[in-house]
Amino acid sequence: MGFLLPTLLLCLFVVFSLQTKAEELDPFFNANVSSFSSGRKLAGRCNLFRGKWVYDPSYPLYDPSTCPFIDPQFNCQKYGRPDKQYQKYRWQPLSCPLPRFNAFDFLAKYRGKKIMFVGDSLSLNQFNSLACMIHSWVPNTRTTFIKQDALSKITFEDYGLQLFLYRTPYLVDLDRENVGSVLKIDSIKSGDAWRGMDVLVFNTWHWWTHTGSSQPWDYIQERNKLYKDMNRFIAFYKGLTTWARWVNINVNPAQTKVFFLGISPVHYEGKDWNQPAKSCMSETQPFFGLKYPAGTPVAWVVVNKVLSRIKKPVYFLDVTTLSQYRKDAHPEGYSGIMATDCSHWCLPGLPDTWNVLLHAALFG
Repeated sequence: MGFLLPTLLLCLFVVFSLQTKAEELDPFFNANVSSFSSGRKLAGRCNLFRGKWVYDPSYPLYDPSTCPFIDPQFNCQKYGRPDKQYQKYRWQPLSCPLPRFNAFDFLAKYRGKKIMFVGDSLSLNQFNSLACMIHSWVPNTRTTFIKQDALSKITFEDYGLQLFLYRTPYLVDLDRENVGSVLKIDSIKSGDAWRGMDVLVFNTWHWWTHTGSSQPWDYIQERNKLYKDMNRFIAFYKGLTTWARWVNINVNPAQTKVFFLGISPVHYEGKDWNQPAKSCMSETQPFFGLKYPAGTPVAWVVVNKVLSRIKKPVYFLDVTTLSQYRKDAHPEGYSGIMATDCSHWCLPGLPDTWNVLLHAALFG
């Protein structure tokens, strides 16, 4: 019954409106966000995720032309983006300072350690970012890069630090069966690759919304029953609950710190920031205001609900709102791959702030 109730509630809310704001759903979900760790707990009452973007001439944190780890689709300057102002904004919490990233401290603390990002292309965005942030402090250190199937690894040889990326857009299994591609929302077999890490940073959401030709599965499977489709918020909730079960069973908090990156927003529709005729294309400044007009995504509520019930410590990198403000920070038409990309992020750029917040959490 405990599992059925939130599922039924999700169904009702999605029927009401797919644009429902998280603030309207909170009384129904009654998400107990205090039961898991988030930036709200750092520095006493400080909420690192409530703040504003300020211009900082010392930014960016690295030169993209000297970082060998940027995936081409995120290297907006390489593909001709004419402006650089989007690189110059620093996140400033309202009630406390956000510590600056210091790679020397980071390398000292995580010498000989393993850090893995697990998820979709937003995880690749963050993985590339952290590698560049570290490399900019130790540009002459020996590094190696290895990629095999879903797994990539960057090693800073002189420090023994290994950064891993495991690509799995849903976290749960996507398998090829006789009937076609099947998304198994109650199964995680790839989790064996995630074991033995000192830090795990998970992310998923974007692929749950894909339909039509961009949808990589033919069926959803749960408890050996196939479904041609399922409400995507319901499927996301069930898939994320499977991930939470994996964490509860497999993670030893004495060895591994677990993070979950919040929902990364898209900026395809200008109505989200009260400019309906626009998208992210040609945007050069953040949204300046404390309340983003589109409100908080329903997916954020789903994440909060699952995290509120997880038994093992998980730190929520609640980057949704601060990322919503950054309508200016996407590759736009400068990715070399997509004509319009308002979902990924240029590097240097917003994912660097995600990693500054990760750094603050690891050292907090």
